[in-house]
Amino acid sequence: MTDTLAVTDGRVLTPEFDVVRADVLIDADAGEIIEVGPDLAGDAEETIDATDSLVMPGLVNAHGHATMTLLRGYADDKTLEDWLQEDIWPAEAELTAEDVAVGTRLAAVELIRSGTTAFADMYFHVGEVVDAVREAGLRARVGHGVVTVGKDEEAARDDFAESVAVAEEYDGAADGRVRTAVMPHAPHTVGTEYFEEFVPRAREAGVPLHFHLNETETYIDEIDAEAGVRPTEYADDLGLLAEDTWVAHGVHVDASEIETLAERGTAVAHCPASNMKLASGMAPVQELLDAGATVALGTDGAASNNDLDLFDEIRDAAMLGKLAADDAAAVDAETAVRMATEGGADALGFDSGRIEAGANADLAVVDLDAVHLTPEHDPVSHLAYAARGSDVRHTVCDGKVLMRDRDVLVFDEDDVRERAQEHAEALAARAEE
Repeated sequence: MTDTLAVTDGRVLTPEFDVVRADVLIDADAGEIIEVGPDLAGDAEETIDATDSLVMPGLVNAHGHATMTLLRGYADDKTLEDWLQEDIWPAEAELTAEDVAVGTRLAAVELIRSGTTAFADMYFHVGEVVDAVREAGLRARVGHGVVTVGKDEEAARDDFAESVAVAEEYDGAADGRVRTAVMPHAPHTVGTEYFEEFVPRAREAGVPLHFHLNETETYIDEIDAEAGVRPTEYADDLGLLAEDTWVAHGVHVDASEIETLAERGTAVAHCPASNMKLASGMAPVQELLDAGATVALGTDGAASNNDLDLFDEIRDAAMLGKLAADDAAAVDAETAVRMATEGGADALGFDSGRIEAGANADLAVVDLDAVHLTPEHDPVSHLAYAARGSDVRHTVCDGKVLMRDRDVLVFDEDDVRERAQEHAEALAARAEE
């Protein structure tokens, strides 16, 4: 007999972005939505109450580094280059597998609390990340981040080979909720010869690619000086761009690069808060959308944000998008919410991001009974401009309730926080020795 779950007595955000009064009936065993309609509670073994709430697709965080929750507030107010070289990379050199396990669990609690049901993670000790995702009940696209600069040939080849091997080993883990990708850090931090050797291997294995692209003007200048072309053309020549590739940032893409990304079907994970904090620039999001490119949203790591609340990113994306386009109509509320839901699901290759029969049962139930959400003229406007992660009341992923009435069910939250504090302090001490 199939276990069923119904989300009842609320309103539902449909794929057409209408808001209708309806229940959502879920096959909890298959992790799929069975039906959206009225009076479905009687058909379910379990219910969760959505009174005064809006049931929306679970948010998708399309770019990040989960373990960097341990470095939240560790180094701020610096350029990206100084921040990485003076603070982050030295600290990351001291990371242990246990640090990654603890930091990823802290990230998972934060994601669940703010209605995120799927995320991308580029980092190290991927097996520990997978174990945390399995326990959390979340969905994730994970990979080993590759950096070859500063390494000898053997170490560089081993690093890229590990990314391919890890992607093949863990794809389909956690009952299929974990998918993988090969994740070279960026065109300017990985040598051309290693792209030429290992990208074909990833393609042969059917594994997607994910990397940082055009995050700062400095990085563009490095590729231009080395290869005589802009990074997007360089990446395209190496076979990096395809429909199953998604890139992070895309801040400084020109018209030609936008056209190339759209033509190749390569999605862009826009990280507005991180880009603002590091003064990286303003991505031309409306131009990307107008060209037909898929745009998703990401928080980047908590060390450059400094939280994992995608509702912040929705608002930032809408507002920064208007500023970048010099047009108050650019990146409107619906567009920004779509980027955080169906855009992210498309980028990561998950059948999520929408509430309809047959889709993954990944949902966030947002409590609208709040002062900052009153009055209610347009609930979609509230999702983009007024809602917060703390407004999420229930989180459901793969048909399982991960948080009910703001109580995270999959972890002992106090224990996760205590261990994270201990590991963060020890990590900082080692990095500063």
